[in-house]
Amino acid sequence: MAFDERADIQLLQATRAGQAEAFGEFFRRHRAVVLTFLRRRTRETELAADLLAETFAAALVNVLDAGRMLPDEPLAWLMTIARHKLIDGARRGQVERSARERLALEPLELDDDSMRRIEELIDTTDVEAQLERQLPKEQFEALRARVLDEEEYPEIARELRCSEAVVRKRVSRALQTLRGEMEAPR
Repeated sequence: MAFDERADIQLLQATRAGQAEAFGEFFRRHRAVVLTFLRRRTRETELAADLLAETFAAALVNVLDAGRMLPDEPLAWLMTIARHKLIDGARRGQVERSARERLALEPLELDDDSMRRIEELIDTTDVEAQLERQLPKEQFEALRARVLDEEEYPEIARELRCSEAVVRKRVSRALQTLRGEMEAPR
């Protein structure tokens, strides 16, 4: 079975079994979503790219640790790691910025070509538009609010004027739909 036909969990299992190419496919499959998520929150392409690398590095370390369970929902797990890296990055950035200023050091910068490629990836991969085309409207709204906007279920329920249980079901169904599409033969 080709890597692009495997479910995310199968890619992570293959990675744990020593097939590095499987993690490469997992990265290619989800990098745009994670990068868009990080870019929307940082508003800095270079920082988002750094956090993207840290996110996938942390994910790989977790996958390779045989003592850890593999996640049931790999994309949700990956987005949680990205969120933690974003929070850690904000804390660390304040410390690094202060240290750089004390030492009169300039921050590292990506070259123009690297920045252009990162921006192209963000611009050409309109994640929200793709999700909106793939999901029923109610599921898309719930998933966007929960995963991309990181809202809590009670807040989403108020916004969508439905119960928290309904929101949870919509998010769950949206994830099932996306998982099914990823597992379907191409």
